Amino acid sequence: MTIEVENLTFKCIVGILDFERKKKQRVIINLSFDYSFSENNFIDYAEVVNLVKKTMKENKFELLEDAIITINKLLEDSYCVKNIKLKISKPNILKNCIVSLSS
Repeated sequence: MTIEVENLTFKCIVGILDFERKKKQRVIINLSFDYSFSENNFIDYAEVVNLVKKTMKENKFELLEDAIITINKLLEDSYCVKNIKLKISKPNILKNCIVSLSS
C-alpha cells in the first residue's frame, strides 16, 4: 500500500536568512511512502501528518536538507516504511517562483 499526503500547508520557522529565523513562513509538504498492510498492521495517516507538522515546528530547521533527512529517518524508525518521497516547498520566499527540495 502507498500513503500519499498532498499539499500539507502550515507555517513554521525554516531557513537561514535573518528574517526567516524571526517570522514563520508558509511551507507545503508532499509525502508518499509504501508500507505492508494487513488487518492488524495499518498506519494512521492523521498521525503521520501531525508528526511531520510537529517535527517541522519544533526543530525550526535552518536547512530544508536537514528537515528532509530528519523526517525520513523518523518515518522509517516509527513506521517501518519504504520508498519515502518527500518534498518541502517554500512558496513565498521568492516573488517569481516556488522553491522546493525533495528526496
